[in-house]
Amino acid sequence: MGRSSLSVRQLALSGLLIAMGIMIPMYMPRFTMGPASFTLASHVPVFIAMFVSPFSAAVVAVGTAFGFFMTATPIIAFRALSHLVFAVLGAIYLQKNPKIVLKTSQFMIFNSVIALIHAAVELAVVTVFFTVGNMPEAYYTQGYFYSIVILMGVGGVIHSLVDYTIAYAVGKSLSRTFDLPIFSKAKGELHADEALRAKIS
Repeated sequence: MGRSSLSVRQLALSGLLIAMGIMIPMYMPRFTMGPASFTLASHVPVFIAMFVSPFSAAVVAVGTAFGFFMTATPIIAFRALSHLVFAVLGAIYLQKNPKIVLKTSQFMIFNSVIALIHAAVELAVVTVFFTVGNMPEAYYTQGYFYSIVILMGVGGVIHSLVDYTIAYAVGKSLSRTFDLPIFSKAKGELHADEALRAKIS
């Protein structure tokens, strides 16, 4: 398959994931913790895009953020835009180390690191809004440490871990019948390693 065909496939898949990323918050359950709220699976399309390529991860992160700029509050939109950081970094790492998606323990470590980056960048965005006084009054009533660091920060880590676990399960299932690049690359490298070990032995 040529490079242009791959690009078209990546663009088509990225477009589908952007649409999912905009629609999921409208239909999935939302969990509220004090002034903070978290929508189940809202990050799943961006995470799945990381299994495609850094380009797809960037496009989906920016595309979903644009959707939120059109339909949601500025703070939600900028939080969505901040996903560009962890999405691209994570996708680049997966390109270089694809086999971790076939090893659950290694992938969960990767998931944890991504969750920390994810929460830290969102925390930075929310802190800016908190500092300039553009947050709902409930955040100021609860105070910065509790409403931002604990609810948004720790809650964000948990939310990220859950969503990436969902994305991992979906991606692993899809990879059995669909060419999801990172999983395909991981399987190819694994087979090459097995062939090399068989040849040596």
